[in-house]
Amino acid sequence: MDVLVALGTSASYFYSVCALLYGALTGFWSPTYFETSAMLITFVLLGKYLECLAKGKTSDAIKKLVELTPATALLLVKDKGGRHVAEREIDSLLIQPGDTLKVLPGTKLPADGVVAWGSSYVNESMVTGESIPVLKEVGSSVIGGTINLHGALHIQATKVGSDAVLSQIISLVETAQMSKAPIQKFADFVASIFVPVVISLALLTLFGWYIAGALEAYPEQWLPENGNHFVFALMFSISVVVIACPCALGLATPTAIMVATGVGATNGVLIKGGDALERAQKVKYVIFDKTGTLTQGKATVTTAKVFTGMDRGEFLTLVASAEASSEHPLAKAIVDYAHHFHFFDDPSAPDGYQDHNKESKSGWLFNVSDFSALPGSGVQCLIHGKRILVGNRKLMIESGIIIPNHVEKFVVELEESAQTGILVAYDDNLAGVLGVADSLKREAAVVIEGLEKMGVIPVMVTGDNWRTARAVAKEVGIQDVRAEVMPAGKADVIRSFQKDGSVVAMVGDGINDSPALAAADVGMAIGAGTDIAIEAADYVLMRNNLEDVITAIDLSRKTFSRIRLNYVFAMAYNVIAIPIAAGIFYPSLGIQLPPWAAGACMALSSVSVVCSSLLLRRYRKPRLTTILEITVE
Repeated sequence: MDVLVALGTSASYFYSVCALLYGALTGFWSPTYFETSAMLITFVLLGKYLECLAKGKTSDAIKKLVELTPATALLLVKDKGGRHVAEREIDSLLIQPGDTLKVLPGTKLPADGVVAWGSSYVNESMVTGESIPVLKEVGSSVIGGTINLHGALHIQATKVGSDAVLSQIISLVETAQMSKAPIQKFADFVASIFVPVVISLALLTLFGWYIAGALEAYPEQWLPENGNHFVFALMFSISVVVIACPCALGLATPTAIMVATGVGATNGVLIKGGDALERAQKVKYVIFDKTGTLTQGKATVTTAKVFTGMDRGEFLTLVASAEASSEHPLAKAIVDYAHHFHFFDDPSAPDGYQDHNKESKSGWLFNVSDFSALPGSGVQCLIHGKRILVGNRKLMIESGIIIPNHVEKFVVELEESAQTGILVAYDDNLAGVLGVADSLKREAAVVIEGLEKMGVIPVMVTGDNWRTARAVAKEVGIQDVRAEVMPAGKADVIRSFQKDGSVVAMVGDGINDSPALAAADVGMAIGAGTDIAIEAADYVLMRNNLEDVITAIDLSRKTFSRIRLNYVFAMAYNVIAIPIAAGIFYPSLGIQLPPWAAGACMALSSVSVVCSSLLLRRYRKPRLTTILEITVE
C-alpha cells in the first residue's frame, strides 16, 4: 500500500511542480494539485491512526491478563524458628519461590502457590473462565491473579515470573496472535501481485483516457478549467493507484486471529496458533480418552477382594506402594483407598510399614525398587525383592500369571457395571482384585449430543477393557468405541481416521495421551491434566470442562466465517472501487473520484476490515440447553 500511496502523492506533486514552472515560464497556467498530495497523506495517516486504534482493541485480552497481577504483596517474615514475626509489603516482582505470602479477602493472589494456612473461596474466572468460585484449603494449589473472596490465606509461592501460570498464558496468547494461519497464504499471494497489477491498470487508465482525448472520443467540456487531456487522464490514473488497497487483504486474517485467541483465553480456551485455529473449524471426528476426560478422573475404589491368605491391610499397602509413583488417575484412587484403610479402618498397621510419620504421604508405604509404568497395561516393581504386578488381564497373561475362573468371573461382573477390574499379582501369584469406578462428568452426555448436532462424530478410545468401555460409551451416547488400545495404538486409530483426509481432534489429559495428541490434527488437552499432555496439544482447556471442546470448534468456525467475510469485502472493494476510480462509469453516470476521495476510501476500507474482526469480541460460548440444542447468544 505504501508504494501505491507514494506513487499517487508523488505523481500529483511533481506534476503540480512542473505545471507551476511551465506557467511561470510561458504564462499558460494549468491547474495544480498540491492539495491532492496533502489530502492524500492526511487521509492515509488518519486511516492508519484509526486502524491502530482498532487493532489495539484486538490486544485487549492480553492487557486484561497483564493487569491481573497485583503490584504489591504481603510477605510474612519468619524468624530462625520458622515463626511469622512480621508482615512486609513488597513489590510483586520481588517474590521468590518458597516465600510465604498473606492474601486478604477481596485481594488478588500475587503468585502461584499452595495454601499453607486458612481456607477461602477463590474466583478463578479471569484465568480459567470458570464462573463458580473454587474452595481452597490447606494443600490446595492457587493461581496468581485470581481473587480471594472470603477468608484470609497464607500461601507458599511455588512459581513466579515467567514460570507462573498467568505469564505462560500471556506468552502463549502473544505467540498465537503473531502466528500465521494457512489461509493467510492466499492474502500473501494476492499482495505479491497486487502492486504490479494496480500499477499496470493505472498506466492503462492513463494511456486509455489520453488516447481517447487525442482522438476526440469525449467532449472538451469534460476537461478541467485550463486543463488538457493529459491532466484529465492523470487524475483518473492517480485515483486508481490510491484507491487500491492490499492492506484490507493483509489485515483480514491476522486481526481476526488476534481477537479470537484473546476471546478464547478469556473463556478458558488457550489456542497455540492460527494454524490450530484454522484446522479446528474442519474437525470431523473428535476422539475422546475415557479416564480423566469423559470421566471425572477422580476414581474411587469400590471393592478390594483378596484371593490368598494375605492380610487385607498388607495387600492394600503392597498395591499402594506399587502405584504411588504412577501419575494415572486410578493410581491415586488406589493410594487414597489404602491410606484411608491404614489410618482410619485398620486399628493396627501390619508389620513392615514405615510408620515413622503418619502425616507423611509415603511414610506408611513399603520401599519400592525397579519401578516401571507400562502404558496401557499397568505397573510393575519389586517389593521385598519380590515382583508385584498391578494392571489388566493383558499384563497378567504376558507375565505368565494364571487367572482362575472364579477371579475372571468376578472381574467380568465389575466390568459390566462400568467399573474397572485391576488385578494384582505378588511373587508370581494372583493375590487379589480391586474394583475401581470413575463417575462421568456431568456434561459428558450433553456435549456428545451437542457435537453430533454440529456434524462432528465423537469416538471413544481407551486402554480399558471392552466391557467397561461399552458400558461408559452407552451412558454418554458414543456409538464408535475402541477399547484395549495401547497409547501408541491411539495414534494409529487417529491415523486411520485421517486416511480419507478427515480432520481429527483428540481430547485427552494424561501422559499416555501425548502421542495421540501429537498425531491428531487438533490436540486438545484438559487443563487439569499433566504438563506433558498440555505441551503436546494445540488447545488447552483450562476449565477441565468438556463444554469447551464445543467452544473451541465453534469459535474456530465463527472466526473463519469472519475471515472469509473480510476477504469477500476486501476483494469486492477493490473489484468495485478500481473501475470507479478509473472512470469507467464517468461517460454514462458522470461519476469521478478525485484522488483525495480515493485516498479516503482506501483508508476506510482498512479500518472497516479491522472493525469487522473486532465484532468477534461479541462472541458468546454456545449454550447447551436442556433440550440439547446449541444456541449462540
